[in-house]
Amino acid sequence: MSDIEKEIRELIAYVLEREPSEITPDVRLVEDLGVDSMMALEILAATEKKFKISIPGERLPEMNTLRATVAIAQEYLDAKGQSQ
Repeated sequence: MSDIEKEIRELIAYVLEREPSEITPDVRLVEDLGVDSMMALEILAATEKKFKISIPGERLPEMNTLRATVAIAQEYLDAKGQSQ
C-alpha cells in the first residue's frame, strides 16, 4: 500500500467514523459505505488540504472507491510535480 493510499484511507475512515480496515481499495463509497454528498465533499476537501492540490468538483463522481480516489489524487500530484 502506498503512502498516498494509506493517508486517503485514513481520511475516508475519519469522515465516515469507521475503522480504516473497512475501507478496502474497491469498496464502493456510496453503495457499500453510505457516503452522502456532504461526506463526499468532506473527503474531497480533506484530500485537497492534505496533499495541497486542487481537484475540480466535477471529478467528485469519479471518486467512488478508495482506488479511484487515490488515482485521481495521484494524477493531480503528478501534475504538480510532487508524486510520492
